[in-house]
Amino acid sequence: MISTIYIEHEVADHPRVKAICQRFKQAEIVYCDHYGELFNRKAQNFRLQKKTPALILAYKKKQFVLPAPEAYGIGGDNNYYFSHMMNCIYDCRYCFLQGMYRSAHYVVFVNFEDFAEDIIATANNNPSSYFFSGYDCDSMALEPVTHFVDTILPVFEKLPEAWLELRTKSTQIRGLLEKDALPNCIVAFSLSPDNIVSSLEAKTPSLQKRIEAMKKLQKKGWKIGLRFDPLIYHDCYEKNYLALFETVFSQIDMSGVHSVSAGSFRMPENFFRNMIKLYPREKMFASVANENKKMASYTESLENEMMNFCEVNILKYIPQHKYFPCLQ
Repeated sequence: MISTIYIEHEVADHPRVKAICQRFKQAEIVYCDHYGELFNRKAQNFRLQKKTPALILAYKKKQFVLPAPEAYGIGGDNNYYFSHMMNCIYDCRYCFLQGMYRSAHYVVFVNFEDFAEDIIATANNNPSSYFFSGYDCDSMALEPVTHFVDTILPVFEKLPEAWLELRTKSTQIRGLLEKDALPNCIVAFSLSPDNIVSSLEAKTPSLQKRIEAMKKLQKKGWKIGLRFDPLIYHDCYEKNYLALFETVFSQIDMSGVHSVSAGSFRMPENFFRNMIKLYPREKMFASVANENKKMASYTESLENEMMNFCEVNILKYIPQHKYFPCLQ
């Protein structure tokens, strides 16, 4: 999977770096002064790198915890996000990371304890806070390599008023199943109809495999989040999303679901321009407009149509207080 590992000199002797290198004994090791030398340089070919991405092990120096976007939340008074990793092992055609980053390489910041320290300080100053992991990566997809949850879960065990959301499409949940469930942790799965998974979510587990992972977590007492986001417009979207809702809600124990959210496709307009350059013939982008010039999304009328349709049908299965629309 990983054939090249770049390591910042500053973390060359870090125990996590040594453990990761031990896992990939055949990988070529290359040292660098700063991950940005590789990750941020111009004239990189994202699509070519995506075929054989390298792993970059780095030290993050600041901005461990950031305020979440204004409309991003599931009931908390204060919402924050953090990213121990940049980029994703999956290859979802609609993902904004392709428009935000120049590189397809994976960056893992190995100083997890600094993230923990900043989370604790933020939570102590802002009661009833929600912390979202999975904004710049998939929280669980590389967990067998990073073991990030081993560090982060004990932090929230000592912060009973703070909430952690681990956002994922992954079935790499063994680390969670081996631990006692935390009452203030939500494992939130991004869910799409089968046709969207097969056509636009390359390398991801199937819908049914994600459902099976959720069922296993529920049996162990973990709270689950259902994230129908982004909603993707396509022919017969009504039929396919109805099938999705029926498939999910018929198999998941709703008493163990913390929250359900839905949101239409949207991203900053400059990210979208970059993605058009990567995929000039991508059909799903044909329905996207940028009416407000800041965000690329569907037209207001189409977005409202899709959101209203999905909301009405989601609320057939759950009470209103568990539903959180993701709006721009």
